[in-house]
Amino acid sequence: MATRALALDEPATFAADVRAGLTRPGQKELPSKYLYDELGSKLFEAISLLPEYGLTRADERLLRRHAHDIVERLPGDTVVAELGSGSGSKTRSILEAFGRCRQTSYFPIEISPTALAMCRRELADIDSISIVGFEREYLAGLLEVAERRRTDQRILVLFLGSTIGNFDPPADVTFLKEIYFILNPGDALLLGTDLEKPVDRLIRAYDDPLGITAAFNRNLLARVNHELDADFVLDRFQHEARFNPQTRSIEMHLRSTRDQRVTVTKAGFSVVICEGESIWTESSHKYSLAEVDSLAQKAGFRQDAQWVDEVWPFAETLLVRQ
Repeated sequence: MATRALALDEPATFAADVRAGLTRPGQKELPSKYLYDELGSKLFEAISLLPEYGLTRADERLLRRHAHDIVERLPGDTVVAELGSGSGSKTRSILEAFGRCRQTSYFPIEISPTALAMCRRELADIDSISIVGFEREYLAGLLEVAERRRTDQRILVLFLGSTIGNFDPPADVTFLKEIYFILNPGDALLLGTDLEKPVDRLIRAYDDPLGITAAFNRNLLARVNHELDADFVLDRFQHEARFNPQTRSIEMHLRSTRDQRVTVTKAGFSVVICEGESIWTESSHKYSLAEVDSLAQKAGFRQDAQWVDEVWPFAETLLVRQ
């Protein structure tokens, strides 16, 4: 099985994004994609095992139960491209279902080289799958996959977990439209969406009693310290999970416990952060099933099938590019 990774040059972009996010008027923020460095990726794997965080297990249950049906709905020669593969563990069921009936190319797309390495190790034993990893932003990687495919091949895009929920509406529709225009008619997108559930259940999932999610969140500041020569003092920031009823989203913040000045040397700026002020690091929108259908229609896709987990309300929806 062939495996290799195509690299992304990230440091200048990271510095620019950190500067833009921390100096913007009003709410300070850091992009959630930077949570997943080597340590962050491992901490998220630990979060997925927590009893309070049922999302990953729901995702994996649906994929295990319905992998055969998903593959059966995609006749012919299909290549698989995954946006944000993580360790690849949840993707195994889909790839094994493909592998039982045909040789298949799999293209994990990640900005985290650690996640790509974990993915290759996790899936190395599936002999009928060839892997080429792209260390790219989602759409840049998908464009490369589209350019590589033969004219008779279809693409199945996997966008699993709840990553679409990190896009505040209407940015979620905009992002799906961008995927739509890269694909050809007959190509498909398997979209994972976390569904609405009681607020107290959501808060526990994003602020676990062991403090693993808090460590995951604060690790973003440690990454800025390490890679951009900043001087964040981590214990001066408290992890907070908040529910925003207007957007129906869980938000992760890092709240400053005192007035402080932070310098980010390699990004060329300093910033004052007041006591009680927060840095917004992630949002996770929770959908209704009707909203998932509307999201797909607005982006131009046709819903071909949908599967819902009842233990932890979560949906996998197979969308076809018309």
